[in-house]
Amino acid sequence: MRKILATSALPYANGSIHLGHLVEYIQTDIWVRYQRLAGNEIHYICADDTHGTPIMLRAEKEGISPEQLVEKVHKEHSADFSEFNISFDNFYSTNSIENKNLSEALYNSLVVNNKIEAKEIEQFYDDEKNMFLPDRFIKGTCPKCKANDQYGDSCESCGTTYSPTDLIDAYSVLTGSKPIKKKTEHYFFKLSECEEFLSKWTKSDTLQKEASNKLQEWFKSGLVDWDISRDAPYFGFAIPGAPGKFFYVWLDAPIGYMSSFKNYADKNNLSYDEFWSDGSKTELVHFIGKDILYFHALFWPAILKYSGHRTPTKVFAHGFLTVNGEKMSKSRGTFITARSYIDAFKTPDYLRYYYFSKLNDSMGDIDLNLDDFIVKVNSDLVGKLVNIPSRTSGFVTKFFDNKIMLTDEFNEIESQDLVKAIMMSKEEIMELFEARQFSKICRLLITHIESVNEFVNNKEPWVLAKDDSNHIVNSYFHEVCSAALQSFRLLSIYLSPIMPELTHKVALFFNEDNFLSIEKLTAQVATINKYEHLLKRVEQKDVDAMIQSNIDN
Repeated sequence: MRKILATSALPYANGSIHLGHLVEYIQTDIWVRYQRLAGNEIHYICADDTHGTPIMLRAEKEGISPEQLVEKVHKEHSADFSEFNISFDNFYSTNSIENKNLSEALYNSLVVNNKIEAKEIEQFYDDEKNMFLPDRFIKGTCPKCKANDQYGDSCESCGTTYSPTDLIDAYSVLTGSKPIKKKTEHYFFKLSECEEFLSKWTKSDTLQKEASNKLQEWFKSGLVDWDISRDAPYFGFAIPGAPGKFFYVWLDAPIGYMSSFKNYADKNNLSYDEFWSDGSKTELVHFIGKDILYFHALFWPAILKYSGHRTPTKVFAHGFLTVNGEKMSKSRGTFITARSYIDAFKTPDYLRYYYFSKLNDSMGDIDLNLDDFIVKVNSDLVGKLVNIPSRTSGFVTKFFDNKIMLTDEFNEIESQDLVKAIMMSKEEIMELFEARQFSKICRLLITHIESVNEFVNNKEPWVLAKDDSNHIVNSYFHEVCSAALQSFRLLSIYLSPIMPELTHKVALFFNEDNFLSIEKLTAQVATINKYEHLLKRVEQKDVDAMIQSNIDN
């Protein structure tokens, strides 16, 4: 049995969860649920990312304290994740005593290992606001590709990272004024001294090949030391022994993985050190967006290494979400919140399935085409998957007292082959789950679902039902319905990591509590309950209502 600690990137506590965020959380959750299904010990950890100037300024605007703001947002985020069946074992906050203690401990270890240096630097300062400007509150023209309106830390157009003072025609996002340069002392992590370690680590099969290749661009230009401090006023943790200086949010945010697990481990009698100590035999797997690859594949492993901790086993990066082939847009209503989706459709399973059908192990973007969404859900799930029990279970209830034949009781070769083919796909499906090749699993399962429907079409149980001899004397009619239903159950077990809400209902239909183990494949069932409607069709009006609610808000 493997022991795995899995994480998704921490959502920033400055806004609502939207469908772009959910690409990552759904992808991670499917993989985590698969690991549980396979019998591995896995802990899924996350937290709200709560520090930084944006939090401070939003709280100020709302007339509340930053602590009140992050508590309010945490409740909202927790509710949204729950609605989408994101099965965190612990969803915590970086504004915690555990995170404060661990941030200070890691920092002190880096100081001892001579990886922290104080330097006097020039930073942009907003004279109107009387504060140093964080990277994200400075905009200007990228010094490399000349793209306009880029933030002060990195270019969204070409991916280059730089110092805010390198921006061309920089201006303050807060006041629109031209910032002045002002000297201040900051603390730097000596990333430049970690190049030899990181060069080997990034080529060690920890990253996807395309991610590793991307990182080589930064190695070619040379790794630069990383500014890990910010000046007051700032909402975050104070740096020990440095009055008026605070840890940059990107230092304590990934430490949030550790502190969330620490909080969880302490409450559940688990060993924190087993998962985080240097030389750990457990697995540490991070799911992230490709936009934060630099932080997770350079800064983070270096900080862990030189503070005496284990490094990640795998870092899985994914692409962005477009809607109808374009970047999400508030004016078009395609910047869709998680809450507006749930209000429109009531179940997360439609979106979970749609993302599943699109996702793979690459860093490529995926598109939520809303017309395709309607067609795919209605065709695959309503027209094909739940069509199987809706066309066969009624006969079992009416003529056979809700009893279905076990697969080893089948006499017909076609019935045996139907079930056997689904069973024989187990190893391939498990390998594809492990490799995050979700779209390939989807195509394979749809092929099986179509085979079951073809079997039902050819056998025509509704015709057999009209002949009393078929269900009173002959077991053939019973076998046809049973083969379809046993196949449907097996397919639902494979689909349980993707659509836990739907497949829980299916488990109850088969008089089972759940489908939480892959061993359920070989545990046959002999009775069903009366069939109740499992899914309704997606209507255009529901999509329209969702879009309109995002335009209105």
